[in-house]
Amino acid sequence: MTRAADLVSVLETADSLAIVCHDNPDPDCLASALALEAIALEADVSSVTIVYGGEISHQQNRAFVNMLEITLESVTDSAVEEFDCIAFVDHTQPGANTEVAAHIDPDIVVDHHPGEPSDARFQDVRTKYGATATIFIEYLQQLETHLTTRLASALLFALHRERLDFVREPTRREYEAALAVYPDADLEMLEQLYGSAFSPGTIDAIGRAIASRDRRGSSMVASVGVTGETDALPQAADYLLNLEGVDTVLAYGIVGDAIRLSGRSIDPRVHIGETIADGFDELGAVGGHHDMAGGRIGLGLFADTAGDEDALLEFVGERVTKRFFESLNLDDDRDR
Repeated sequence: MTRAADLVSVLETADSLAIVCHDNPDPDCLASALALEAIALEADVSSVTIVYGGEISHQQNRAFVNMLEITLESVTDSAVEEFDCIAFVDHTQPGANTEVAAHIDPDIVVDHHPGEPSDARFQDVRTKYGATATIFIEYLQQLETHLTTRLASALLFALHRERLDFVREPTRREYEAALAVYPDADLEMLEQLYGSAFSPGTIDAIGRAIASRDRRGSSMVASVGVTGETDALPQAADYLLNLEGVDTVLAYGIVGDAIRLSGRSIDPRVHIGETIADGFDELGAVGGHHDMAGGRIGLGLFADTAGDEDALLEFVGERVTKRFFESLNLDDDRDR
């Protein structure tokens, strides 16, 4: 049996399915959820619900949801444990990067990120793939599932965004997957998605990152400050990576009661996922790939800033910066 057939064999035992996205889901996660929904409906699953935690703050991600008319429910409003079958897409572990309670074990896991294996009945984690959407395109082809314009458009956009328009370490499989869905995609819709405007909050966060940047050699740390838009962090990191002579960036900021991290690197000698894990693993949930990574560190007692955000940011910034540069074995010479 193919992996797709194995997946269907699990789905066929369920009348209801909860597809759980990771917190603050991106197009790769959302498109993968849509693909799994299509497969489940063809397997005669009566009820399919897509749930997520956090918020969708990235302007393109919001436009993605609206233009593709994706129906989502908040984890807090869904009794996930009451569904016959629970699937995690684009993440692996309960309680890590998801608001779903840690005691809830998924029946299905499909992901491309490295991490601890789960005890799911069906698990397909391919760390050598560049996107979870690529895996689902293979399933759709193997099952000869009807590819609607909506689903093809979602998957094609996800492939481009996850691999940053195929310039950041895509695999051959991403190109093959894109070629497979391209004929059925709505290219005018995708063009509109690429033209989605930045929100004022994102612009402000990127501006703070530019002003606060701390460079040592070809590596840089920058603070987006206190923000309500989690997706502003990777956008700031991507933006700063365009600076001449910079190949590794860590953007950090305070979102709610946690420090959020987003790392990027185009230096083949730097595995940014391992770098962030080396610096912050004992403090929170962190990790990622060779070229991109992220993390969340709870503020604990420091979550109540008592109105003194500047002091909190200074306290956090000193420690984040020190740990990151130490993990890269960089000295204290600074070049702003």
